[in-house]
Amino acid sequence: MTLPTEPEAEGEHAAGPSAKPRRTPPRLLTLAVVSAAVWGIDIKTKALAVTELEWQRPVRVLDGLVYLQVIRNPGAAFGMVTGMTWLLTLIAAAVVVAIVRVSGRLRSRGWAVALGLVLGGALGNLSDRLLRYPGIFRGWVVDMVSVLAPNGEVWPVFNAADAAICTGGALLVLLALLGIELDGTRTRRERGTGSDG
Repeated sequence: MTLPTEPEAEGEHAAGPSAKPRRTPPRLLTLAVVSAAVWGIDIKTKALAVTELEWQRPVRVLDGLVYLQVIRNPGAAFGMVTGMTWLLTLIAAAVVVAIVRVSGRLRSRGWAVALGLVLGGALGNLSDRLLRYPGIFRGWVVDMVSVLAPNGEVWPVFNAADAAICTGGALLVLLALLGIELDGTRTRRERGTGSDG
């Protein structure tokens, strides 16, 4: 006499003994948390800067290491490529879409953090492009940190999103140099470990 099998929809054993309940992969969760944190920090710092610093003289902090002031930036990170705001908006949107598309293959914690930094930064500046003056797709990004001197005299004025994008980009380069792939595998061959010497 054959016992009836349990319906497939009943639980986690339907797909085999090793199947687990569906849940968000840890690396995807890391990417989401990092990007949300960066995006939130960027929005908050820009709002504070506009409220407290706009139309004011630069504020000297950390004994002149940093100056805080509001600069409206129609260009890319650190004031580059001004005059092509609409194109920068499309590039930022493309970056967001690309990261979301590859996130399903994400298995590396380092890649999750790096892509989360880039995604959060892209979303932060994209929000400005879409919502701020002078209009949708043409909005100017709010920058507020000038290093060593006011008005970007030593280093271009930037914001939290710019810092996150650059940090994430540097981390991606480091991961590539170390041979760590998106899925967590290593492609770099160690010298002297081959079987033929």
